[in-house]
Amino acid sequence: MISVEQALAEIFAFVTPLDTEQVPLDQAAGRVLRAPVSAQRDQPPFAASAMDGYALAGPPTSPEASLQVIGEAAAGHAYPGTVASGQAVRIFTGAPVPEGADRVVIQEDVSRTGDRITLSDIPPAGRHIRPCGADFAAGDRICAPRRLRAVDLALLAAMNCPELTVSRRPDVAIIATGNELVMPGDSPRPDQIIASNGFAIKALAEAEGASARLLPIADDSEPALRAVFELAAGADMVITIGGASVGDHDLVAPVADALGAQRIFHKIALRPGKPLMAGRWDQSLLLGLPGNPVSSIVCAHLFMRPALRAMQGLGAYPLPTRSARLAVDLPPNGPRTHYMRAALGPDHSIRPLSDQDSALLGVFAQADALLIHPAHDAGRAAGAEIRYIPL
Repeated sequence: MISVEQALAEIFAFVTPLDTEQVPLDQAAGRVLRAPVSAQRDQPPFAASAMDGYALAGPPTSPEASLQVIGEAAAGHAYPGTVASGQAVRIFTGAPVPEGADRVVIQEDVSRTGDRITLSDIPPAGRHIRPCGADFAAGDRICAPRRLRAVDLALLAAMNCPELTVSRRPDVAIIATGNELVMPGDSPRPDQIIASNGFAIKALAEAEGASARLLPIADDSEPALRAVFELAAGADMVITIGGASVGDHDLVAPVADALGAQRIFHKIALRPGKPLMAGRWDQSLLLGLPGNPVSSIVCAHLFMRPALRAMQGLGAYPLPTRSARLAVDLPPNGPRTHYMRAALGPDHSIRPLSDQDSALLGVFAQADALLIHPAHDAGRAAGAEIRYIPL
């Protein structure tokens, strides 16, 4: 058995970033930006009013000074003239500040009669004015690579960047194996169960920016497994679920070998998920996940997600971890790192859930973290700091 860290390093050694493509801005959510982008204009592109009020030219002689209102400026409708001393322009939030004006007095500090206003306060120069380029200037860059969030799209739109260079979406083919499996909605025999793992794997892959497809369930026979592997040919990543151990009906490894796959490793010092297999099949990364639901999903978090990030140019890194205080004592651990389903507390604490059986999806659904109990750990008392992966 190899360590989780060594297994990840072996996977990363195979993965290279995928090629890129151009996409319109409205299709870039969640994609990985691969080329830097420069702003095409200043934002704001003019000095803009930050408040509703009146734009003035220089300080009035006194707070009680009476000023003549000579026009109006609104967002998208600039005042065309110049403001001189003793004059004011009614202005609204987002409107360009007229030429000659150097401050804005808010409407609450003004009384108006007809076309004249009287101030109750004198704002200093620059008050309530957003300078040209205050947010960003033409030529400012967004660096790559980075996963594009909603706020990034708004920023890129404001920069007037309608198209982006992003990573191609990884194509992930998912194969569930086993005579005991039927799809949701089918009528299982008494000795069959519903195939569930693939839906979690597909969701995790798509959350990482991949295009994932669930292939037909493969029976426990070499011809059936070969036929489904053919449907996965050409994918960037092929995920098999179940059949990767060493039982009489575990056929993924021998069938993959017969199809020309090269084994990278088989079995990891990990709980849950020891019978994990990885290999190269033509240009595809092959991951053989365990069949137990928790084992399968934990391994997808630990290995599939980082591999997909690396494929999209985000670098070869494990999932980020955080630290929390143990809410209970943790007993000593054996030779395998244990990724324990756990619940986070409002007091920055973490508590392993009571049942860590790798078949219990209902328990996993209650977890919001994977507590990392290192191999050969001597045990830790409540209150000790420990690392975890947020879910």
